[in-house]
Amino acid sequence: MKNVIEVCAGSYADCLAAEKGGATRVELNSALSVGGLTPTLSTLKRVKEETGLKVICMDRPRAAGFCYDENDTTIMMDDAKVLLEKGADGIAFGFLKEDGSVDVTKTKTMCDLIHSYKKEAVFHRAFDVTPDPFVAMETLIQCGVDRVLTSGQKAKAMDGIDLIGELQKKYGEQVEILAGSGMNAGNAMEMITTTGIHQVHSSCKGYESDPTTEKNGVSYAYLTEPHAMDYDVVKEELVRKLCEVVK
Repeated sequence: MKNVIEVCAGSYADCLAAEKGGATRVELNSALSVGGLTPTLSTLKRVKEETGLKVICMDRPRAAGFCYDENDTTIMMDDAKVLLEKGADGIAFGFLKEDGSVDVTKTKTMCDLIHSYKKEAVFHRAFDVTPDPFVAMETLIQCGVDRVLTSGQKAKAMDGIDLIGELQKKYGEQVEILAGSGMNAGNAMEMITTTGIHQVHSSCKGYESDPTTEKNGVSYAYLTEPHAMDYDVVKEELVRKLCEVVK
C-alpha cells in the first residue's frame, strides 16, 4: 500500500505550499491556533479550483472539546453539507458525550451524510480523549468512519506509537489509521515501519512575521517568544523533506 502524507493546512497559502512540497492531501482548517476550526468556503473553492489536492475539511464550530449541544450539532451538519456540495473530498469531525465516549447517534448521522456524497468520513483527534481507545475504535467502525486521526492518546504521536501499532494490528483491515501530532521527516518512517500504518499527518510548521501583531500596548499575539510577532504557516521545504522520506 502506498504511503500518504496529509498536511494540516490553515489557509489557501498553506495548501499551495503543501502541494508544491509534494503532498497530495490536506486537512483544511481555519484557526489552527485553537486546534483547527471549520474553514471558509472561499478557501475551499480556490484550493479545489487551483490545485490537485484532495481536501478533507475540518468541521468544528468552536474551540475546546467535542461535547456539542444541539445548536452546535445542527451547525456542524449544515456546514458539512455545504462543504461537501462545494467540493470537499471528506469531512473531519468528532462527537463525544460528556463522559468522553463516542456519541454514536451524532457520529452515525454525520457518516451517513458524508457517505451520501460518496466522500470520506474522518474522525479526528477527539478520539484521543476517549476513555477506552479500543471501545472507541470499534464504535467508530460500527458507525461507518473511514479513517481515524490519532496520536495514540498521547500529546505527541511518537509517545503513543505502541497504542497506534496495537490499533493498526487489530483494526487496520477495517478502518484507516492516520498518525498525527509531532510527525515530521525525522520520525515518520519510524512510525510507519514500527506500526504498519501507511498515513501520517503533519503540520510542517514554520513561521512568518506580522509587524502589526503588537503595538501601543495592544497585543494580538497567540505565540510566545521568540515567535510573539509571528503566525504559523506550512513550509514547502518541510513538506518536501517529509515526502522525500516517506515514499
